[in-house]
Amino acid sequence: MKAIVAHEYGEPEVLKYEDAPRPELKENELLVRVIACGVNPADPLVISGRLAKEFGTHLPLIPGYDVAGVVEKTGAKITKFKKGDAVYGYALFGGGWAEYAVLAENEAALKPKTATFTNAAAVPLAALTAWQALIETAKLSAGQTVLIQGGSGGVGSFAVQIAKARGARVIATASTANQDLLKQLGADVTIDYTKTKFEEVAKDVDVVLDTVGRDTLVRSYAIVKKGGIVTTITSRPDQAQLDKYGIRGTSIWSRPEGNQLAEITKLIEAGKITPIVSQVLPLTDAVKAVQQAETHHARGKLVLKIAEEPPR
Repeated sequence: MKAIVAHEYGEPEVLKYEDAPRPELKENELLVRVIACGVNPADPLVISGRLAKEFGTHLPLIPGYDVAGVVEKTGAKITKFKKGDAVYGYALFGGGWAEYAVLAENEAALKPKTATFTNAAAVPLAALTAWQALIETAKLSAGQTVLIQGGSGGVGSFAVQIAKARGARVIATASTANQDLLKQLGADVTIDYTKTKFEEVAKDVDVVLDTVGRDTLVRSYAIVKKGGIVTTITSRPDQAQLDKYGIRGTSIWSRPEGNQLAEITKLIEAGKITPIVSQVLPLTDAVKAVQQAETHHARGKLVLKIAEEPPR
């Protein structure tokens, strides 16, 4: 099969488009003919070797965590899926930037019927990160107020929509160019961080989801009401600040979870979540895609297209 392979860690240019062996199928796995695969801000860090330990990667490496495709073959212990099913999932150890990839049964869900494979490939890692931060960890409920720092990015764009579907009041930050997107996603209050300090607008919020880090995270503690929570995907919360304001805080490392992805599928099919895909590139442009992911300024998600969409 054709795949994007890194034989050494380094800059995006270490990626090569070449022939690679098809993955071996274990009894609890699906062999998927990949139609599209998402690109994430973590990908450059994995390729550089900086996150190799956290992501459990080793060389040679085929990146790609957001797999969308058609089941080609199932392992002996698979009960939920069959050959020919349209599926998507978060492949814990990557491998999605290839014509074939494997997903463990608990990493996958049936693809939303209303989404193309290209749009579905934008979902798993980012949407599960937002879900695990807001629903699983923060226990966000109807009527609460949440501040999404970086609402126009991959995780942020899903977080705004998941929070709205939950019945929360959503405040979200983004640059001037992405204010329209925040409104489109359903944010109740939008803040242009280039013109307005978010703490002048957001006060006494129940939950913060930080996707930006650095100074943005530092300034977020003071606006959370006592007993509230700060979740962040960028670093570790400062325990001294949490204690000072009487709030909780946690880092979010997303994990594959097929049952949660199935819940997200229902929201997509109900029209409550729309994946935001800023650009679709061919697999041969993987280097360019990773370079764009490094900027951390992508609107929604970048997706690599690996095969033609099957007829619907």
